[in-house]
Amino acid sequence: MAHVMEILGMARVVVKDGKVIEVGEPQIEWCPLFEKARGIKEIDSEEVRKNMEFRIRDFGLFTPKRKLEMDVFVGFGASEVMMSGLNRGLLDATVTVCDGAGTVITANPRLVQGMGARISGLVETEPIPEVIAGIEQRKGTVLDPQHASIDPVKGVERAAQMGHRKIAVSVIDELTASRIRELEKTHDIDVFIIAAHTTALTKESAVELLKYTDIVTACASRNLRSLVKPIAQVGTAVPLFAVTQKGKELLLERAKEVDSPILINTMPLPVLPEQKQPRDLI
Repeated sequence: MAHVMEILGMARVVVKDGKVIEVGEPQIEWCPLFEKARGIKEIDSEEVRKNMEFRIRDFGLFTPKRKLEMDVFVGFGASEVMMSGLNRGLLDATVTVCDGAGTVITANPRLVQGMGARISGLVETEPIPEVIAGIEQRKGTVLDPQHASIDPVKGVERAAQMGHRKIAVSVIDELTASRIRELEKTHDIDVFIIAAHTTALTKESAVELLKYTDIVTACASRNLRSLVKPIAQVGTAVPLFAVTQKGKELLLERAKEVDSPILINTMPLPVLPEQKQPRDLI
């Protein structure tokens, strides 16, 4: 089994034994985030390959040398928001994914950031014993060490069984989000659902996803941008939208930990300057 991740405009990348063995075609040409972070002015399959090789080389993705503690990558990313939520007591656990381990439950903010800062849409992965051991040493619980399965629903259920009550979870689809809302009722827990990897969502999926989430990342989704009715927004190029009051509170907790100056203003949302949006929204 190989590792599969979608990066830079949904390009499917397959990694085996620390080597990129397959690269698909990206679905967008330009992303303001990656031009700012990596100087990528046009996304093509070669840029995708180089970026994945960079992540493997510098951060150990999909290898036993995986770095599990990393600095902030962007001011307001999903992992950064969850990290701050844990730091400031708004959350007591998170359910996210990590290459080489699958679904992970933790209350360690540094681990949350380390696992999430450099991954995109993780489709499937296989167990890497060194990665799993590193997560466990940092007070993380791997849901399925044998298979490294990715299952946010079971992850939230396990977190509840462990005694956690304020749980943030990342999801990529509306069915998973709706099942987690059912768990929230049956287990009497408070779940903050953050939707990520939303590029190429259909209109129908976007409508449903917005019913269940607290925060959504816009990625390069045309449908989310046109349908979302946020009550708070951070960023304008690849923004995060809070669609519930508790999602807004979580974003504001993150704002308290951002070192850069911050402008807070009231205005109609969303704010999406045309020149800052990813090219060829889908």
